[in-house]
Amino acid sequence: MSSLVRHVTIDCADAYALAGFWAQVLDSKVSDEDRPGDPECLIESEGAGLLFIQVPERKAVKNRVHLDVQPQDRTRDEEVERLLGLGATLVGDHRRPDGTGWATLADPEGNEFCVERSRAERGE
Repeated sequence: MSSLVRHVTIDCADAYALAGFWAQVLDSKVSDEDRPGDPECLIESEGAGLLFIQVPERKAVKNRVHLDVQPQDRTRDEEVERLLGLGATLVGDHRRPDGTGWATLADPEGNEFCVERSRAERGE
């Protein structure tokens, strides 16, 4: 039997706060076992969970791995606006006039992620 990805682990300065941001992004929740100040916090979501681990060093360079987020019940552009309202920042806008492309955002600790078109926008 092959292996499965159980968690995607993200180093951060404040595990509980960053987990709270991502819980809102994914319409999920931080584990009932986690509390503010905990050095690790988990979000269970469809597919792999996200595990946030507090580390002493700050983010210094571009991520080598990032998440691609696909909205389920809104357009890509509506999702970008929602995430900006939650505290994300726009890093790069790769949206094209024909509706293709993506937007690169950063979470409150600077970790980059991309927002793709929804399935409906892709015609799926």
